[in-house]
Amino acid sequence: MGALMYLIEGPENGFTSIPVAMYWAIVTMTTVGYGDIAPHTVPGQMLAAALMIIGYSIIAVPTGIVTAEIVEAARRPLNTHTCPSCFSEGHYKGARYCRDCSAEFPPDKTLSDQS
Repeated sequence: MGALMYLIEGPENGFTSIPVAMYWAIVTMTTVGYGDIAPHTVPGQMLAAALMIIGYSIIAVPTGIVTAEIVEAARRPLNTHTCPSCFSEGHYKGARYCRDCSAEFPPDKTLSDQS
């Protein structure tokens, strides 16, 4: 992206070298945006907008996924029902089989009967 910006903007717009343009790309993508160098042409501004969207998505998408997993884990009803075969605990409510060893719970000991 930095090299492309160097080609688009050029030295007359402040992008005096590819390393300077790479610095701009890193600052723009990481959403720091110091403002010491900015594109002046429409194609350069379009590239900057695309790079900013990519930067925000790199931050927002994984954050959303992790947050959704944390919320989902908090909503799962766990029980301290112990497996008679492997003594594993923490099975989901209504489980008929052990999540660790796959042993079937006895009919009178299923979690659906324990509320």
